[in-house]
Amino acid sequence: MGDHLHFPGEEWERVRPEVAGMDSGKLQKAVSLALEYETPMGRDVASMMASSMSEPPEYGGILGPTKDRGGPNGLVIRGGRIVAEWGDTSRVDMTFSVSKSFLSVCAGLAFDRGLIRSVHDPVGTYCQDGGFDPPHNDKIAWEHLLQQTSEWEGTLWGKPDLIDRNRQVGTSADNSLKGTHRDLKGPGAFWEYNDVRVNRLSLSLLQVWRRPLPEVLGECVMEPIGASKEWRWHGYRNSFVVIDGNKMQSVSGGGHWGGGMFISSRDQARFGLMMLRRGYWGNRQILSEGWVAKATTPCEVNPGYGYLFWLNRPPKKFPSLPESSFFAIGAGYNVIWMDLEHDLVGVVRWMAQDKVDGFFRCILASIR
Repeated sequence: MGDHLHFPGEEWERVRPEVAGMDSGKLQKAVSLALEYETPMGRDVASMMASSMSEPPEYGGILGPTKDRGGPNGLVIRGGRIVAEWGDTSRVDMTFSVSKSFLSVCAGLAFDRGLIRSVHDPVGTYCQDGGFDPPHNDKIAWEHLLQQTSEWEGTLWGKPDLIDRNRQVGTSADNSLKGTHRDLKGPGAFWEYNDVRVNRLSLSLLQVWRRPLPEVLGECVMEPIGASKEWRWHGYRNSFVVIDGNKMQSVSGGGHWGGGMFISSRDQARFGLMMLRRGYWGNRQILSEGWVAKATTPCEVNPGYGYLFWLNRPPKKFPSLPESSFFAIGAGYNVIWMDLEHDLVGVVRWMAQDKVDGFFRCILASIR
């Protein structure tokens, strides 16, 4: 696949926007927006999290590492080459729920190797730790966990699934009912953004791989795509398990209670380019095209969501972008944008959430 497409080596080729069919002046407007409209989220991340989660004292609290965030930064990639870059794109920062998309890839790697035979298999046939016992959790399949429709019930690492019931996401989210009771539906019938259930997926994947997921990701993805050695994927201080006599940490699928992926914008851009290229890096297939297709197929009960990737299906998350776009998104605001129609990858970090669509609109306006 890589004979006529650009992929970065150790150094990443830069070209003037005009070489990539874009207008420099118009593209600069997008960069100016990203720099001007910094997220209102404080730079002291631990203090911000402690004051904003509003969770019951017996269940709230940070369990994993945190890090003060840097300033706005990002890149725009077209045709595999950098056409715009701003801020410190080599700085390693928390990336919150972008971590979920890395979990999706770890699941895909397991599927490609036959460790998961079918996404419709009950997870309990792979994980006999009591987490998928009847009468409710035994009906949960891998696809349900990947689409956030599992309705898994239980407590993991001291956090009950109830803590994220009735949770909403987005600029107009109303979380006044977050953490209150809601009768559970059957697996696959209801979509809810729930970090406890995502962490249950992570633990289940660890049990399938029988190796720490950061090792799997590093060996199978990050090293082949030329990522730096600086990224880290953390769990919690109490998320250790023993597998085959070895103590391993189960990583988290976000930074909700600390932990998750700590990574630079440049490494995220490489990850995004691999996904944009349908799992290829040059002539090497990192992830199967079939899994990329599954990951970007709309969930039946939420067309804007795939396998832990956000999709731009109506009603569009970003109205200015085509439906072919898909995203990894985390709080703060952290976004990896992949646009198949225009051969674009964008990484934007620490921008005000309500200004991101305007940023994307300026990028598209720069295409000749």
